[in-house]
Amino acid sequence: MINLSFFKSLQTAYQDANSQRRQIASLANIVLHDSKRIIFALHRGEVKIAQEQLEGVEKVLKDLDKKFGIERLDEEGSYNAAIEEYVEAKMLANYLTGQKIDAIKGLKLPPTAYLGGICDLLGEMVRLATNEGAKGNWSKVSEIKQAMNDIMAGLVAFDFTGYLRTKYDQARNHLRKIEQMEYEVKLRQ
Repeated sequence: MINLSFFKSLQTAYQDANSQRRQIASLANIVLHDSKRIIFALHRGEVKIAQEQLEGVEKVLKDLDKKFGIERLDEEGSYNAAIEEYVEAKMLANYLTGQKIDAIKGLKLPPTAYLGGICDLLGEMVRLATNEGAKGNWSKVSEIKQAMNDIMAGLVAFDFTGYLRTKYDQARNHLRKIEQMEYEVKLRQ
């Protein structure tokens, strides 16, 4: 009635995939948490420490790609969440060090990771602007707002749907927050 060797091969394949999933999830969790720590370090002005931590995360990502391949990694939600957080951290580091928001050299990342991470970056930029505003650095707030405008000008060209549409809408709301902040500052001056 059934081919037992076929079922045995299915069981082996399933166990292998499950083992890979656990390994990927474990390493992706490290990438996710380290990326969050990098973002916090950047907000504290610890750029050198953040850059060193970024190198460590990039090594983990390269090892993951080498071991499993990008196609296999892309199947795992934990990996996708981790690389999106990494992109957010890397782009924040790029912004703070005067580099461009650009492709990350040496890593193969899907467009969705870039787009989601860049949308999330705007939330971190609002946080930067809020901290600068609290210090009275209004010119820095305007500079951050202009950078956010530039990013949104790039994002508006996309016809986002689903998950990325939600991310885009959040980014647009972050831009509104900083516009409101700047407006209120100008009223008070």
